[in-house]
Amino acid sequence: MIKTHPIKSMLLIAMPIILILGSLSPIPQDNTYHHFADGRTILFISNFWNVISNLPFFFVGIYALDALFKTHRLCYHKEMKSAYILFFLGIALVSLGSGYYHLNPNNDTLLWDRLPMAVAFMALFSIVITEFVGVKEGKYTLYPLLFLGLLSVIYWAYTESIGQGDLRIYLFVQFFPMIIIPLLLWKFRPSFTLYRAYWSLLLCYLLAKLCEHFDEALYGLLSVISGHSLKHLFASLGLFLLVRSFICRKFECKL
Repeated sequence: MIKTHPIKSMLLIAMPIILILGSLSPIPQDNTYHHFADGRTILFISNFWNVISNLPFFFVGIYALDALFKTHRLCYHKEMKSAYILFFLGIALVSLGSGYYHLNPNNDTLLWDRLPMAVAFMALFSIVITEFVGVKEGKYTLYPLLFLGLLSVIYWAYTESIGQGDLRIYLFVQFFPMIIIPLLLWKFRPSFTLYRAYWSLLLCYLLAKLCEHFDEALYGLLSVISGHSLKHLFASLGLFLLVRSFICRKFECKL
């Protein structure tokens, strides 16, 4: 089904998830989310390592934009250049938004962490659709996905501001691509070589989420760095490996 009608199949997969989330009560942001194991102040910077560990995102984003605009080493679908630009900008801005949030973690600053992440997530989703399904499908999905991603964050922030926080749309936006992308990687022939870098990104994302979950336990074990800081490092490593593959790969004709 996915191979014959990929976009329709994605919608069919999305429907039960949307129905389940819609049947749930609004999900507010848990305030304990803002309590991180490593809150040390170093060089007058609060939560130093959680802030500084976001720097790799900035360097990866700039590295990718340089390869796209200056050195022209990036191998990509030129018809979807805007998707790659938004993805790379989103990565770079995650560094600023997440760094700002970790200086003073609360719902208001979390907004600026989530906005660039939503842009990066949705642009990447569209890129994967483009490279594994087709350019036409990528074009059709890019701006609706971006709109949905931004809407999910703005809706969450608004509901929090009126005391009725609701994360359901944002949860869908964050985790639905993580269901669909592996299916696309598995079912479709890629446009480019070195496509396994997407699997590396997914593995690093999984490791990042595990580090986030075991934030305190890892800090107790390692002492010098917490699980949340490691989350940033693993996520940025996965993105670097992907961007590097964009530079080194070659176009692969589909038969």
